[in-house]
Amino acid sequence: MTTKKLIIIVSSIVIAIVLLIVIFVGAIVGLALYSVGNSEAAVTAKDFLRHNGRLKQEIGEVKDFGKFVTGNINLRNGDGEATVNLKVIGDRGTVNASVELIYRNGRAWHVTAASYKAQSGQTVELLNPYESRRHISRLVSSL
Repeated sequence: MTTKKLIIIVSSIVIAIVLLIVIFVGAIVGLALYSVGNSEAAVTAKDFLRHNGRLKQEIGEVKDFGKFVTGNINLRNGDGEATVNLKVIGDRGTVNASVELIYRNGRAWHVTAASYKAQSGQTVELLNPYESRRHISRLVSSL
């Protein structure tokens, strides 16, 4: 076997291994994005954003959401916390929004904080902090 053939064989094996690793990592990332984007927390966040009056003032009626939904969801002993980050596409513009949610004793997800980055670059809160704290207190006290 010549050196040239040996180099071609080794190179082919290395390329095949790298390609398999890339496919494996891509599948894991794709599954993670799919799981977050289609979770109950993400559905609740999208519903909140779709009906939020303050957001509608900035971008108009919400038409759609970006394809990539990121964030994290942590569940422990029937309780959970989530942060969902997504692009919101409206009639008059597009913004990046972030929604924080909690989940207690197997009940539905509840929004505890939400904001978006305005076209001017300013972060705009979508939930009155006082109302949010009062809502969380009611959730915790009903446990």
